Amino acid sequence: MIERHFSSIKALIVDMDGVLWRQSQPIGDLPTVFNKIHQKNLKITLATNNATLTVEQYLQKLASFGVSLLPEQIVNSPQAAAKYMVEHFPRQSSIFVIGKDGLRQELIKHDFLITNDQSHHPVAVVVGMDWDLKYEQLCQATLHLRAGAEFIATNSDRTFPTPQGLVPGVGAILALLETASDKKPTVVGKPDPLMYQIALERMQVSPSECLVVGDRLETDIQGGQQIGCRTALVLSGVTTLEEARDWSPAPDLICQNFEEVVDQL
Repeated sequence: MIERHFSSIKALIVDMDGVLWRQSQPIGDLPTVFNKIHQKNLKITLATNNATLTVEQYLQKLASFGVSLLPEQIVNSPQAAAKYMVEHFPRQSSIFVIGKDGLRQELIKHDFLITNDQSHHPVAVVVGMDWDLKYEQLCQATLHLRAGAEFIATNSDRTFPTPQGLVPGVGAILALLETASDKKPTVVGKPDPLMYQIALERMQVSPSECLVVGDRLETDIQGGQQIGCRTALVLSGVTTLEEARDWSPAPDLICQNFEEVVDQL
């Protein structure tokens, strides 16, 4: 039954946090897992809502766990945010950013000007995860939003998995800014289809040939289902088995971890 069900799968789109690692702690033997993927001749792209790291930093993190990938095998929400900005605003536009290097460098690479000057009127406030977020930044973001800036978010994940447990994610920051500004953000990360479309195009496969693997129902699984991919939920991140059983439509697979998913293919 399983062989017939997944016989058409040629590629994987895989989340990172909660699937491959929890912060600096790998989940399982990652070199063994990726070797199995290679042996099965499966293409793979890693797609994350986490906007804190650059593609190069993700490659370095993977290398520290014994996994070697190419830059085009990483898709992150800063890439989606930059694509959205390019499609909606002129280059050289001023923007206000809450976020770390992964988001800032991607926007700068696409010729947007990041401003911290309160006298400037940015065209948009772009929000990603920021471990060092200060109240003053929230005040400035709120003032810009109330003055007419567009509200853009890399993702809306309410929590973030760590070895100690779940901590506030970008969604928690967005909730504060929504309350303060009376404005809702445009979310460019998963479950929006943009990141999946980028990954499918790079791997040159159709949705029916791809399995989406993630630990979060409302982003990874929902996004994969909406674009027409089959989906596998892992219980190594934020979702419990009870929550998974209540989700409709159900994921095609529910596994304890990523290696168990790969073993099913």
